[in-house]
Amino acid sequence: MTAKDKSTSKNASVHSLLTPENCTLIFIDHQPQMLFGVANIERQVLINNVVGLAKAGKAFDVPTILTTVETESFSGYMWPQLLRVFPGQKPIERSSMNSWEDKKFVAEVGRIGRKKLVIAALWTEVCLAFPAIDALRAGYEVYAVVDASGGMSKEIHDTAVLRMVQAGVVPVTWVQVMLEWQRDWARKQTYDAVIDIVKEHCGAYGSGVEYAYTMVHKLPPSK
Repeated sequence: MTAKDKSTSKNASVHSLLTPENCTLIFIDHQPQMLFGVANIERQVLINNVVGLAKAGKAFDVPTILTTVETESFSGYMWPQLLRVFPGQKPIERSSMNSWEDKKFVAEVGRIGRKKLVIAALWTEVCLAFPAIDALRAGYEVYAVVDASGGMSKEIHDTAVLRMVQAGVVPVTWVQVMLEWQRDWARKQTYDAVIDIVKEHCGAYGSGVEYAYTMVHKLPPSK
């Protein structure tokens, strides 16, 4: 295999489509103190995006890791809106800013055993960038969910995303991830769950779906 062939093969692997069977979903430090510092995205929009992504992960039965940092001494508990999506699942507690430096976290990633990691985190410049770059070095493919992550300013967030992209991380958005998992509306086992998420978390698009259901298809309004 030539160097060019190797490069093409690597790029095909990194950019192959996400499926519910080939990836792990990770939420890092979605906690009150971290949310207070986010300034690149309206914070209620950020919460909406994170919860929408979480519901999508659950609908497709994607293995999900929750992790928090310094919960009781600084950051506060993981958002209740996120924990409600995964009742009974306890976040992995850390002291390190970089999740990849926590043995429990890395062990859980290894236990699940999937090479594609879909990561959302607060903050982008630290708790997303650090483990994303280290996971790449460890042989994983990393997909950073940029609109379910946030930084201390737009410049800081954007620069962190640029740094990750230069390292080989693939930027994605939460709706993109959900629809990449679905891909075919004939997949009826997840169709209803996806439509419900769209109507609740996708703004005008969700309103359009509700309109089509009620006005065009004459179905009863959503409850």
